[in-house]
Amino acid sequence: MLGFVRRVLGRWRRGRNREPRGVVSTEEARRRARVFWRRWEELLPLVGSALGDGTPHRVDHQLAEAVAELHPGLNFSIERGTEAVYALVLTSQADPELRPYTDAWKAEAPEPDSLWEYHDAVPPVPDPTEVTVNLHGKGYPLRQVRVAAQYDESRQLVDVAVYHPGFAELETAEREALTFLPLHATLGERLAADRLGRVETAVVPPEGAVDLLSFRERVRALAGQHASGTDAED
Repeated sequence: MLGFVRRVLGRWRRGRNREPRGVVSTEEARRRARVFWRRWEELLPLVGSALGDGTPHRVDHQLAEAVAELHPGLNFSIERGTEAVYALVLTSQADPELRPYTDAWKAEAPEPDSLWEYHDAVPPVPDPTEVTVNLHGKGYPLRQVRVAAQYDESRQLVDVAVYHPGFAELETAEREALTFLPLHATLGERLAADRLGRVETAVVPPEGAVDLLSFRERVRALAGQHASGTDAED
């Protein structure tokens, strides 16, 4: 959970160089993904040793180089796994131009086992209401967040207003962070990118607002309805 909070607040490792944008070759993305996974196998003993010693930063540079070879715009982190002990997370931060690389990376990934699992987007926090965000030394529990959601059928997106009682004492940048972080923690990167429309910060509790877990249930239900409707049309 803490790793997720650090990422959303902007402390992801990333490659230093930018690669020119253009048409992505699927075969080139797959080739780079295979190169990454060969390098991952080589680095695993070092990664395991660093994690066992409680010094994961020792492998930051090597992993950052391997990710940058796949594409320098991608971000990564090592988190606690859901089914396995650890999770290697790679993300394009919802950039559609980088999606072919994360898709290829996931397609070429080894089968998950008891030690490692692999995610091509930031997964949701299992229970975001257990997370407390620290800003300027003060804690802001996400269990106090309330979200009002309105579904726009024409756009098939959910417009939301987010409220936290701590907003009144925060500056604009921190208030924005505390607006978006609960949404990403609750929905995960992929669902948030696919289904969120307009996002507003509410200074008073919006009418019909619900907690984060109830909000997640509603968005997942809407996403499921849309997927079913698309399948029916096909």
